[in-house]
Amino acid sequence: MEISFHNNMFSLLLLLLPSLSFSPSAWAACNAVDKEALLGFKRTITADPSRLLQSWISSTDCCTSWKGIACNSVGRVVNVTRSGLVSDDDDLLDTFMNGTLSPSLGNLSYLQLLDLSNLKNLNGPIPPEFGKLRRLTHLFLNSNQLTGSIPATFKHLSRLERLFLNNNHISGIIPLSVIGSLTALTELGLSENQLRGSIPATIGKLVLLTKLDLHANNLSGSLPTTIGKLKSLKYLDLSQNTIKGSIPKSIGGLSALVLLDLNQNQITGSIPSSISGLISLQFCRISENKLTGSLPPSIGHLPSIQRLILENNKLTGKLPATMGHLVTLTELFLSNNRITSKIPSSFSNLQNLQTLDLSRNHLSGELPTELAKLQNLQTLDLSFNPLGLVSIPKWFAKLKLFRLMLAKTGIRGSLPRWLSSTSISTLDLSDNALTGKLPPWIGNMTSLSLLNLSNNSLHSSIPAEFKNLRRLMDLDLHSNKFSGNLDTIFSKGTDDPIGHYNSIDLSDNMFAGPINDSVLQSSAMDSITSLVLSYNLLKGSIPKSIRKLSELRILKVVSNGLSGKIPVELGDAKGLTTILLSRNNLMGSIPGKVINLNELKEFDVSHNQLRGEIPPHKAIIPVSSFIGNPGLCGAPLPPCERS
Repeated sequence: MEISFHNNMFSLLLLLLPSLSFSPSAWAACNAVDKEALLGFKRTITADPSRLLQSWISSTDCCTSWKGIACNSVGRVVNVTRSGLVSDDDDLLDTFMNGTLSPSLGNLSYLQLLDLSNLKNLNGPIPPEFGKLRRLTHLFLNSNQLTGSIPATFKHLSRLERLFLNNNHISGIIPLSVIGSLTALTELGLSENQLRGSIPATIGKLVLLTKLDLHANNLSGSLPTTIGKLKSLKYLDLSQNTIKGSIPKSIGGLSALVLLDLNQNQITGSIPSSISGLISLQFCRISENKLTGSLPPSIGHLPSIQRLILENNKLTGKLPATMGHLVTLTELFLSNNRITSKIPSSFSNLQNLQTLDLSRNHLSGELPTELAKLQNLQTLDLSFNPLGLVSIPKWFAKLKLFRLMLAKTGIRGSLPRWLSSTSISTLDLSDNALTGKLPPWIGNMTSLSLLNLSNNSLHSSIPAEFKNLRRLMDLDLHSNKFSGNLDTIFSKGTDDPIGHYNSIDLSDNMFAGPINDSVLQSSAMDSITSLVLSYNLLKGSIPKSIRKLSELRILKVVSNGLSGKIPVELGDAKGLTTILLSRNNLMGSIPGKVINLNELKEFDVSHNQLRGEIPPHKAIIPVSSFIGNPGLCGAPLPPCERS
């Protein structure tokens, strides 16, 4: 999820124009110092393809004739707006400029707003002379290629309300003196740079701050306790850094906070019970950290929370029953932790819940039947928990699920028929002990886009009704006992523009027969990227029609009974990165067109009956990928004998 705090500039300018513009009849001529400052900037621009500065001509008045410039009544420049996102009537022009920021802009002593954002290619440092802009309230330099550090002279910009330097290459630390001096600041965006060091404790002086975005930097150290003084703060994004230490208890003082994102850091310790003080919080993401301990019961006292994302930590203990009070919750992600015991029956009170992901924990015990009340639930993932379900509870049929994932939850026996009357689009029942046949009613599950039944003990051929799965795009049946040919799978219908396969994994089954040349040309196969057929009983040759699979990246047909030659047409699938054809009965030579595919990273034709010289190739392929072919020679095998 990407969080951006740079508001729509055009809306902002509309708000500012009343205070920055004056009646043309009252305008004085452009001040000479200001004109020269602007022309100094123009001289540092080496490319301006959309002619944003074309009107900046020394012979004309900068207040009345120059685009992007606004002056006050005495001819002093107060607004410079030349963004790379330009509104032209109903169109939005996205353009760029090459060049640097001229120190001369620091001479615009009456400037209130400077917007040179989204110009993409402005490079070099921010001139320290910008610290002379004592009247500046808005500074937007985001989305460029600026380097160097944040100038220490910024401490003089005491009137600054909004500062956005995000999406550049700015490095160094966040200066203590600067942060402590910008006490008028309401929005600060420094994200997607290369800033290091700690978040200054002086951040606590910015009591008017409503938005703080420092995500995607190299910030370390711990969260300063002074952050709890930011009583006006609504958005806090510190994600994608290397922040350590625990979450300070003072965070509970942020009663206005709407969004909290601490994702992808190295935060340790437990979630403080003071979290209940975040009474305005709607979005909370503290995933991919090193949090430990139990969830505090006070987490159930977040009256506005909608999305709670705590996955990929080391949380332990039980799920607090108080979480049933989170009636505004729509998404709950707690996967990949160490949470134990049962799911509380109080979860049935979460009537707005749409996504519940508790996968990869240590949950056990019977699932509370009260969960059938969750009529807005669309996604349920309980995979990889020792639930010992034996069978999928019948009350699941009352839910209106689109995605159901119950991998490795102890399910046994045959697939329950009630699945046939659902609208499930994603079904993952892998790594269980399912037995029996794939039933013909599978064809009634016409909403399926992903089906994963791998690592079970299902058998039989694929029923003809499988062709009705016109929306299916990802199929994983590996490690079962399926038999018969592949035609039904490959030639299923589509529901354009969906229903074209992305991936198929049928490995480790008992599929037999040849790969039919015509089925590879079916519309269902025309955009497949991964085809895995290893460890089956397939025979015959590799069809030449494989060249039609123009999107194919991965082809694995290891340990079958394929014979004939490796078709040179395989080289027409230009995007192939992986070709594994070992342990078959392939004959003839290796086509140079195939082994020299530009994207090829992994190639293995070992243990076949190939002959001749291995064609010269760029990819680094080990000896082990060619052994077991007595007739092969040439690098990396021993050289061929010349008669």
